[in-house]
Amino acid sequence: MPESAQLTSTGGPRERVTTEFAARHGAPAAFIARGPGRVNLIGDHTDYNDGFVLPMAIDRAVWIAVRPRRDGRVSVHSLDFDETREFDSSDELRQDGGWVEYICGVAWALRQSGRSVCGWDGVIMGDVPVGAGLSSSAALELAAARAFAASCSIAWQPTEMALLAQRAENEWVGVNCGIMDQLISATGEAGHAMLIDCRTLETRAVRLPEGAAVVVLDTATRRGLVETAYNERRSQCEAAAAVFGVPFLRDIDLVTFEREAPQLDAVSRRRARHVITENARVLDAAEALAAGDVHTVGRLMTESHESLRDDFEVSRDELDIMTAVACTLPACYGARMTGAGFGGCAVALVDSAAASDFSRDVAREYERATGLRPAIYICAAAQGASIERP
Repeated sequence: MPESAQLTSTGGPRERVTTEFAARHGAPAAFIARGPGRVNLIGDHTDYNDGFVLPMAIDRAVWIAVRPRRDGRVSVHSLDFDETREFDSSDELRQDGGWVEYICGVAWALRQSGRSVCGWDGVIMGDVPVGAGLSSSAALELAAARAFAASCSIAWQPTEMALLAQRAENEWVGVNCGIMDQLISATGEAGHAMLIDCRTLETRAVRLPEGAAVVVLDTATRRGLVETAYNERRSQCEAAAAVFGVPFLRDIDLVTFEREAPQLDAVSRRRARHVITENARVLDAAEALAAGDVHTVGRLMTESHESLRDDFEVSRDELDIMTAVACTLPACYGARMTGAGFGGCAVALVDSAAASDFSRDVAREYERATGLRPAIYICAAAQGASIERP
């Protein structure tokens, strides 16, 4: 049976980190930091091209039970990995890799911004699937940023903190991601997707229609961005923009692209075509979603998948099968791969009255076609990163 995620704020990882912290430290945590994952409805590989995206924060998150400490040390126990990692909050040296680097990177980025960083004890756990394209890394970064801000009396400025978390991932971890993941994790609004202009960082909340549900379709395949062609795709986009004489592909419209495309080699032409057409689809999808036109949104999502598959070449067989299966079911308005690609999740927009039946049927048909058992999450749009009391 597929898994439907509708965790409450008092259950699951939140409850476990609270209980474990008290057991380990003999007293309750001072507060709990939460960083949500995200699903992008449409607009992938446009963010680092200064373009447009339409993600939403989801009701799956990384939770950290936290107590500030005075000696500048950060000590965090991960329930997911069953290990404790410790570092000095002023340390400029990287650890030996793994999940703790994201926390170290946030501390480093905060220091680089001139903020004073202190230490804390924490217990951490998440229910954002790792490597699935739901941005578990940004969820961890924003939860860590919330933990540092609350522990060290740092004013919480969502957009600024998202930029610092992005810097941590770019310069400390080594993944040249755009701003989308961190910004939606920081600024998400319950019940809404968020249209983000990745150049100006302006956001516009777009309410999700009551009759539509967002269903995340985890293909049970995984990718690691550092080891994949993600950075290569970014370089290809930068090279294509340089041929056009503009800083980013955001600055090229479709008419100009079609006129000037012969200047590009075949690969660069496909990469640029995806980004330019995807930006247009995002803007059209935001307007259609705001108007409640779920059929148009679904069509644009399906077109986006085809572009990611054929022009940007970041899909894979399992993602193609999942989206094809989803689109054959009558409750589905449209579906696409979501995230950086190379594995992970697809996302479908479906009739909310039939979401449970859709989840069951798509899981059954996908497993029949691939032999893999997917996880299916009916997701609600959630608030951005927050601090809660135990």
